[in-house]
Amino acid sequence: MTFSPTPPTSGPAATAPGVNPQRRAAAAPPQTEPRGFVLYVGLDEKKARAAGIDLGRLVTELKKVTAELAPQAETHAAVALAPVGAGGRDLEVVRLAMQDPAALSRYRGDSEQTAVDEGVIVDISRKRVVLDGETAQLTYKEFELLQYLVLREGRTIDRHELISALWAEGVEHEGEVPNERTIDVHVRRLRAKLGAYEEIVRTVRGAGYRFDQHADVTVRYASTPSPDTF
Repeated sequence: MTFSPTPPTSGPAATAPGVNPQRRAAAAPPQTEPRGFVLYVGLDEKKARAAGIDLGRLVTELKKVTAELAPQAETHAAVALAPVGAGGRDLEVVRLAMQDPAALSRYRGDSEQTAVDEGVIVDISRKRVVLDGETAQLTYKEFELLQYLVLREGRTIDRHELISALWAEGVEHEGEVPNERTIDVHVRRLRAKLGAYEEIVRTVRGAGYRFDQHADVTVRYASTPSPDTF
């Protein structure tokens, strides 16, 4: 959720208790002035219900508190949406969905200009995988398979879900009848092309496959998050 209130320019509500206005102004870059703030709240509906509330009511209560403390403030709230089971920390999902520059930069792998000579770069924006500085020769389907797992970091994906998500459309045109063996074959080929980094695609015996955060892997997202993520 993001709130963008415009504070009053005068009166008792203009400065919060205990805040030195001169110090606050000095922290801002020259020729600028504070005009509001953004508050990110990471909380899904399940956690909200466990706390005895829902997101709609929480938004209403926060807006009410703002109105009481600063009657002249204007507020706007937006709820960040993600696919069911997408994984990731709630707060990071919200920051990315709201286009927070720092979060976007971190998830793109810091800077596009940063040279990475070792490890794996999964470049979602360019649909490519780079291994130790060399582009891996993945097929479209192999990249889609890896991307699907990466975007659902930390969640085990069963073969039926992968078939439904990646092979449901265009099967007749491709002449391929998907089944669990189809997934296993593609995973085996993908791992072969990942070489020394094949273990980033984990097998969960009897359950499926998963991707976990890995020190050797950098994921670069597009400036605008993929609709497959948010």
